[in-house]
Amino acid sequence: MLFVPFNVTPIERSDLQYAEKSIERGHTAGTGCYTQWSENLISNRLGAKRTLLTSSCTHALELAALLLQIDKGDEVIVPSFTFVSTANAFALRGAKIIFADVDESTLNISVNEIRKLITRRTKAICVVHYAGVASELDEIMAVGKEFDITIIEDNAHGLFGKYKNRFLGTFGTFSTLSFHETKNISCGEGGALVVNDTKYEELAEICREKGTDRSRFLRGQVDKYTWVNIGSSWIMSEISAGILFSQLERSDEICRKRLNIYSSYEQSLRSWAEHNNVRLPVVPAYCEHPAHLFHLRFSRAELRSRFIEYLSDRGVNAVFHYQPLNLSVMGKSFGGYVGQCPVAEDAGDTLVRLPLFSSMSSEQLDQILTSVLSFTC
Repeated sequence: MLFVPFNVTPIERSDLQYAEKSIERGHTAGTGCYTQWSENLISNRLGAKRTLLTSSCTHALELAALLLQIDKGDEVIVPSFTFVSTANAFALRGAKIIFADVDESTLNISVNEIRKLITRRTKAICVVHYAGVASELDEIMAVGKEFDITIIEDNAHGLFGKYKNRFLGTFGTFSTLSFHETKNISCGEGGALVVNDTKYEELAEICREKGTDRSRFLRGQVDKYTWVNIGSSWIMSEISAGILFSQLERSDEICRKRLNIYSSYEQSLRSWAEHNNVRLPVVPAYCEHPAHLFHLRFSRAELRSRFIEYLSDRGVNAVFHYQPLNLSVMGKSFGGYVGQCPVAEDAGDTLVRLPLFSSMSSEQLDQILTSVLSFTC
């Protein structure tokens, strides 16, 4: 019996070539050629104004919060079903986090819930494209325009996904990307801030560089650099950027392999899911996703636990996902309570993610499918 891990990082030996070259050149800190090439590649492919690599997606979100001058008294609406960084970045600036429930079908933030939660203190709405499937961006952007509220896309799952033929991450004022080892494109740890409003470009560059105008100095625009704004050290190292650039160069191949695995799951498990009252992922016809994850939703928490244990006994590592933020210790300090976000709370109890990684062998895929199909609720 094979052991099938939940995730295998997509980094291959060939991806280290540029990292090694950065060491040979003696430039291993950030803002070298691989940083610039990666940023340009992402911007050009997305059609974005500017991309700035960061040391994590968390730091990209923190940078966005700083650029928006989020402060005490501000409110930021986030989906409850998300990773803690989506909320933490704004809480660190003193904002009150407002939890919105998610849509039953896609598990993306509910537009109807957003409208109920807006107050005169709402400064921003951070939407998460869960599993790389787009949120309802037409409606969300319309809400932002109607109430003059900034929209931020937490696009950690959705690089190169699309909504109505337009790339995710190009709708909001900012979007953020993740290159963590669990993501489709990875350099171990890393992220990026995509800036879609040109008025923030220079300030974003300054804040990412510890609040200095060092980038202008490196371009020869000033004869020395100095402290001009608050900021932090949010720059990705050139070693990581080299690995990332290699990954980006073969991103189409990685995505194709993941989509093939996703399609195998979807086709092979459809009848089993219907028979066992298990919900499969929903992808609206106008969305294109990068196959970041494939999940199942059971009717009860007890079945989810039994299923995970059942697969584990057969060498398959399936895992649950987010626990709703409104029920967390910190979430409760922001007024979260049981029953506040019923869909998110149900997903937290019943959702399982199956292994999905680009290097998965046909034998591993067969073992997963055989194990799942032999389970009965």
